[in-house]
Amino acid sequence: MVRPPTARSAVPGVGRLGLLEPNAAANLRELAWDNVESIPVLWALSRAPDADLALTTLMRLREELGTGWAELDSALRTDKSLRGRLFALLGASSALGDHLVADPSAWQELRRKELPSAEQLRAELLAVVEAEPERGPAAGPLVFRAGKSGPEVVPLLRKRYRDQLMLLAAQDLAATVENEPVLPYEVVGRQLADMADAALTAALAVAIARVCGDKPLEVRLAVIAMGKTGARELNYVSDVDVLFVAEPADATATRLAAELMTVGGTAFFEVDAALRPEGKAGALVRTLDSHLAYYKRWARTWEFQALLKNRPATGDLELGQAYRDALMPMVWTASERPDFVADVRAMRRRVEDLVPADMRERELKLGHGSLRDVEFAVQLLQLVHGRVDEALHVQNTTEALAVLAARGYVGRDDAANLTASYEFLRLLEHRLQLQRLKRTHTLPAGDDEEGLRWLARAAHVRPDGRLDAGGVLVAEIRRNTVRVRRLHAKLFYRPLLESVARLDSDALRLSPEAAVRQLAALGYAQPEHALGHLRALTGGVARKGRIQTLLLPTLLEWLGDTPNPDAGLLAYRRVSEALDEQTWFLRELRDEGAVAQRLMIVLGSSAYLPDLLINAPETIRLYADGPQGPLLCRTQPDEVARGILTAAARYDDAKRAVAAARSLRRHELARVASADLLGLLDVPQVCRALSSVWVAVLEASLLAVIRADEVESGEPAPADFAVIGMGRLGGMELGYGSDADVLFVCDPRPGVDETKAVKWANSVADRLQKLLGAPSTDPPLQVDAGLRPEGRNGPLVRTLTAYAAYYRQWSQPWEMQALLRAHQVAGDQELGVRFLHVVDEVRYPKGGVSADAVREIRRIKARVDAERLPRGADPATHTKLGRGGLADIEWTVQLLQLRHAHEVLGLHNTSTLQSLDVIEETGLLGADDVALLRDAWITATAARNALVLVRGKPSDQLPGPGPLLSAVAKVAGWPTDDGGEFLDNYLRVTRRAKAVVERVFGG
Repeated sequence: MVRPPTARSAVPGVGRLGLLEPNAAANLRELAWDNVESIPVLWALSRAPDADLALTTLMRLREELGTGWAELDSALRTDKSLRGRLFALLGASSALGDHLVADPSAWQELRRKELPSAEQLRAELLAVVEAEPERGPAAGPLVFRAGKSGPEVVPLLRKRYRDQLMLLAAQDLAATVENEPVLPYEVVGRQLADMADAALTAALAVAIARVCGDKPLEVRLAVIAMGKTGARELNYVSDVDVLFVAEPADATATRLAAELMTVGGTAFFEVDAALRPEGKAGALVRTLDSHLAYYKRWARTWEFQALLKNRPATGDLELGQAYRDALMPMVWTASERPDFVADVRAMRRRVEDLVPADMRERELKLGHGSLRDVEFAVQLLQLVHGRVDEALHVQNTTEALAVLAARGYVGRDDAANLTASYEFLRLLEHRLQLQRLKRTHTLPAGDDEEGLRWLARAAHVRPDGRLDAGGVLVAEIRRNTVRVRRLHAKLFYRPLLESVARLDSDALRLSPEAAVRQLAALGYAQPEHALGHLRALTGGVARKGRIQTLLLPTLLEWLGDTPNPDAGLLAYRRVSEALDEQTWFLRELRDEGAVAQRLMIVLGSSAYLPDLLINAPETIRLYADGPQGPLLCRTQPDEVARGILTAAARYDDAKRAVAAARSLRRHELARVASADLLGLLDVPQVCRALSSVWVAVLEASLLAVIRADEVESGEPAPADFAVIGMGRLGGMELGYGSDADVLFVCDPRPGVDETKAVKWANSVADRLQKLLGAPSTDPPLQVDAGLRPEGRNGPLVRTLTAYAAYYRQWSQPWEMQALLRAHQVAGDQELGVRFLHVVDEVRYPKGGVSADAVREIRRIKARVDAERLPRGADPATHTKLGRGGLADIEWTVQLLQLRHAHEVLGLHNTSTLQSLDVIEETGLLGADDVALLRDAWITATAARNALVLVRGKPSDQLPGPGPLLSAVAKVAGWPTDDGGEFLDNYLRVTRRAKAVVERVFGG
């Protein structure tokens, strides 16, 4: 910092004083501040947050004062405290500068050495309206009636309130200019709350005069302060949240409350009663009994959270205290409500969603690492432990943090650091609001150098030699928001870990009961089991236990945001124990934040993946980010297929070859399911990847079986053999729970007896099915040949000639329809293509499908709808057979193929989605109809896949409202955790698609 010159040196230039306005030098000459005697004044001016603004406002003030300027000028030269207050005020707040210019004699207020007490504040405002205490038997404490109540009282009250605000702001800011004592944040918040109480009292006095006139006050009205006012940690510019309690709650009481809000809103600040029962739709005034009835029966968790900060502010304080005494016991039992955790989290998410994504880094109140993060965390811990610990029955955030630390519910260092960051962010909030007396919590943009410089100076932030004040401020903001984010996790979880592993010999330890309460509040349905998992994870080998202890606070926070934290923590314990000898595992979690976070999301969301990850742990390494994004998306299906074929080809023994193919399939399933659950793949990509790995396993296993047979018999295979994919496999649209529908076809090689060839082929097909379907911990590999001619009563394998003869003579409409999805997937490629040419005549009949066949297909569909739906299933939410579900969409597309594929070659296609594209391009259906069918197919497929990922087993039925539905919604990619919204969307999409199906398929 540049040192001020001595009396012997030259007067500093305006540039050195931070004055950039062109007329600054002229203004200083006009004030006679351009001489050596004025140096103390000049250097004080230079330290104002905005010296140009301060000087410009001083010139305006001089003009308004006229001859009175001499007194102020003299005082500024001799009174260091006044100098610091006035220059800091004028350089920080254009709004309060305007207020001072409008009433220039008010500068005398800044000479007051002490801030007025709550009683003095109230007396000053009541004196403005000539209020006297209310008399009579109904009068309660602090109930006054104004002598003045006409329109003239509003500007008078506003002026006096602004005077009080100006004095506080000046004392708060003075340390930026002169070495005045810094006003603690708690003092500022309490003073502002006392001012709000005084303002509400004056507004009530005017309201009584206006409503009652000369008549006695016959109602008891208590004004309950809520939010920051109730906690006495108010901002400079804020709504003042209130509730009204009256006996009786009649028209007079309602008029009094409404008039108070009107007077308060025009004279002081917005008076907001939206936190009352039923919000803005509820009665403005209620009796105490009515309040109690509402909170006992209807109140939601967030309303009890809001009541943490209730405080009688004015009016009938005895009634207000009776309200508090009656309501607080309900507040301290709110954590026992079954929906407590979900409600608190939902409220926090709703608050975060109010902030646009591009503004979150600049948002002090609601962004990540913001003030609200601290307040929500503290309130949650108070609600959890306050039921059994009355020491936590405090309202102020920093006081509550201190008590939580003193009682061992949070770490002492964590509480101290969090308090420091909270107070720093509140200081910035105060400075931003003072600038124009506007309610704001938004930091200047990163490229707003002047705005950042002003805020830095207003917040006592100075250059550090490397960075200017704005740069230092940006660094401090980043440091504090990061610290809040980090401590937000530690605040909850470090004490839990202290309870199972001694981290700090001096730290207070949570009792087992307190630890269980805290875990329950964090979303664990079985907190006792969760505590056992923590003990197991932090025990064992000392070094690994220490690493787990360092990791777990953050891991547990991420787990807490998943649908099933209990299952996730158990799965993490299982994975950790399974990988106990793998040194890379904990190192990866420690060094790669993305890996750890993605792993927790996966484990807390899916019952399908933990076993896969235990058996294919290398997949976890793919959770890291590479240069082109997550490594999970780096692998292509074709690469996986080549890998499976190469690995299986190394073995002559069929079992070992199939085991190798299974192993790589396991890795690919883990990769695809992880990427799907993390939202990195869309539905068609998932289906394609799952189908590709199935095809590769079939191909590798078939080749292994044939190779093993040739080795055992010493003879070459007597026939060519091909596997034809049917259903979803043929369409390359498999889901996680899909079987592989196939047909087996063989063709005797020259000179080989057909009977011998068919017998060999049946042996190969049977062995292939048994090897693939052998019991395993992996998801099953079921090969289903039930779509073959004559169904399960027909031979497992036929020759190509036998297939051709059957389809020419005996094929049924359902077989014609099923063959639309036939596609060569494994075995002899040339034989498979010849088979497809044979069935093309059946599935793409010349002239289109006959009317009789269409009627038969419709009859079969009606029978499927009536008979195949499982007993007790809801047809509206069955993803496969329900209304507008997968079967409806696919049968409709297949009917259009049967009717038009003879003339539209693009419909020679086994994929539902690709066929829909062709249907739209050729105008067979309108674009809107196709969009509805496509949306329904993708929505139902996503839901069906999510059901398997969440439950760990195949399922087609969406669950009813509850945690399971919310989990399915989240895994299916629904943007919120609201399972009800997801279900409503599913029903809406499928209902619209069903209307198209009925019109197109039903004729």
